[in-house]
Amino acid sequence: MSNHAIVVEQTGGLDAMSWKEVETLEPGSGEIRIRHHAIGLNFIDTYFRSGLYPATTPFTPGNEGAGEVIAVADDVTRFRVGDRVAYTIGLGGYAEERNLPADRAVAIPDGVSYELAAVAMLKGLTARYLLCETYKVTKDDTILFHAASGGVGLIAGQIARHIGARVIGTASKGKHDLAKAHGYDELIDYNNEDFVQRVKTLTDGTLCDAVYDSVGRTTLMKSLDCLRPRGFLVSFGQSSGKVEPFDLGLLSQKGSLYVTRPTLYHYIADRQSLDEAASQMFGWLADGTVKIEIGQRFALKDAAEAHRALEARETKGASILLPD
Repeated sequence: MSNHAIVVEQTGGLDAMSWKEVETLEPGSGEIRIRHHAIGLNFIDTYFRSGLYPATTPFTPGNEGAGEVIAVADDVTRFRVGDRVAYTIGLGGYAEERNLPADRAVAIPDGVSYELAAVAMLKGLTARYLLCETYKVTKDDTILFHAASGGVGLIAGQIARHIGARVIGTASKGKHDLAKAHGYDELIDYNNEDFVQRVKTLTDGTLCDAVYDSVGRTTLMKSLDCLRPRGFLVSFGQSSGKVEPFDLGLLSQKGSLYVTRPTLYHYIADRQSLDEAASQMFGWLADGTVKIEIGQRFALKDAAEAHRALEARETKGASILLPD
């Protein structure tokens, strides 16, 4: 059976991605081979495609997916052919089939679809570590989450609601109802409102315990102004561009603030951490604590159109790529 994938020969715009037939390799030591049923689409994919994040070319984008195991190496005992698995690892996801280390895959429990499992990995585990580990949100906290209507934002709102925290989000006006349905207490229209002033008004000047910022260049400095003394800024993306360097002395001037730039893979680096994170997320999906809205489905071969829609802020919730 032929195997097709999106290949980036040279980083750049949407036309950098080509749909090509690629070689099918047998799994190496410690590996399994899966046939994708669903592949997660994430903003980080555009960073690699454009060259903002470095990668050795040629490469296949994509960091999360779900599928059926179709081959296993002789030394793999964790999975067997026919198992349903999901993963989030490095590049290589935009393919009909791929090999991956068995110790980086997790079994998909009954009752969770391939589509949900695919988007629960990078997006779901990201929302989980941000709120439950990087800054451990409590029921007494007020937090601000930028891009509330995005894939991570909608999951984060539900986790915050489950915890009992007050959560304020930023999103374009047309996406406020969607975010409110996913746990947000108040929404700020970032296109027409000064979010710092709105936060001050909404909190009666007490500001936020934590701000989660995946937007980057256009929001980060203002995000600092939304924090109470000794508040916590979590910068985990840069959809508007790379954050400019700034004087660390500002952190003391603004109230002895904390700033961190985490990434998911440091939180699931060992098998136990990965299993615990995935088990909790799949548990939330199974009991309804978290519901993931898949707002868009694109054919895998149409990945360029998916990137265009993502970069144009036309998407709502999670998006997936589907092999033919």
